[in-house]
Amino acid sequence: MTYVPITPFRRTVNAACLAHQQYAAADLPPQGVNKYEILRELTVARKQMGITDRELAVLQALLSFHPNTVLGGNADVLLVYPSNAAICERLNGMPCSTMRRHLAGLVDTGLILRRDSPNGKRFVRRHGGDQQAFGFDLTPLLARQPEICAAAEQTRAAEHSYQRLRRAVSLMRRDLAGLAQFGQQTRAEAPVWAQFLDLAASTARALRRTLATAELTALESRLGAALDQARDIFEGNLTVNPGTNDVHIEQHHQNSNKEAYDLEPCLEKAMAEPDDPDRTVNPDERKLPNIPIGMVLSVCTEIHTYVPDGIRHWHQLVRAAETVRPMMGISVSAWNDAIVAMGAEEAAVVVIAMLERFNDIQSPGGYLRHLTRKAEDGAFSCGPMIMALMRREAA
Repeated sequence: MTYVPITPFRRTVNAACLAHQQYAAADLPPQGVNKYEILRELTVARKQMGITDRELAVLQALLSFHPNTVLGGNADVLLVYPSNAAICERLNGMPCSTMRRHLAGLVDTGLILRRDSPNGKRFVRRHGGDQQAFGFDLTPLLARQPEICAAAEQTRAAEHSYQRLRRAVSLMRRDLAGLAQFGQQTRAEAPVWAQFLDLAASTARALRRTLATAELTALESRLGAALDQARDIFEGNLTVNPGTNDVHIEQHHQNSNKEAYDLEPCLEKAMAEPDDPDRTVNPDERKLPNIPIGMVLSVCTEIHTYVPDGIRHWHQLVRAAETVRPMMGISVSAWNDAIVAMGAEEAAVVVIAMLERFNDIQSPGGYLRHLTRKAEDGAFSCGPMIMALMRREAA
């Protein structure tokens, strides 16, 4: 008759030691468990299981003493009985006192059990077909395989969620910084851009260290509120569906709030105000649109269909707009009036932005004339149109 000991040699018995004995009688997976696979799962879930990386190294050394790769299904004996010196040798010379401390940690967490002999030595005795072994029982490791795998999956899911949150915060920070810089150029009257730049800079500094999930969530909330405010400032005119005649368009775009952000002063008015508000600006004095051509082309992608060779300069963009203008139903007179009021480059930006929403605009020619009149009044700029398209694409 073989008796299986439950108390350790010359060590205090505690409640945890007795509680972990339940795993010795637990049902094991009938197909067995690959010891390397469960070790990989345990590596992922080690924090949830309450073990350290050094304890994992000791467990890996213990598993290496079992001759089988699949444990449980093809092995009746799940004990290993290496000496302390042999374990330390497999651990590349770890001090024996350190190794014993980590072994105790594995026992305390219930991943292995001690089966000590009467004198505390580890060995196996065979008598015919029977054998009696004393050492470390690996049965709890196999019995807790479902628990370990579930903890590993939770850890992976949490890590995936954390990385997604961190990437989202990083992208939101980048967008806020870019919109704030653009806003300083085109909406200088809005007082929030400096605050947004400070928030983007502080977020960049915070992302240099490992943040808790709660900290990232708070940053995401602050950045989201700032981005919503910036988008409200940049709200463009392409969100409406103008009618088939100019009268209907005027009514459709009516806004009694004269301080609305879509009434951005255009470049021509800003140029005329210093000297004489009534002065007509010479077309030769016009500046390029206060928005990078790269941003325009990244948002307005439909134009690339008609310009296979690509667009790199403003004059190429103007030629592309002149190419698609007839197909959109914009007359020569409407196009020329837009050039006079806005400048050729800004008029081209308007046309290719309208092309992006062509199916939503009932009368492209009438819509362009409406925007031309706003430009003549100094109440139009193409920047909000591009920002509105960016918001629509991001939605």
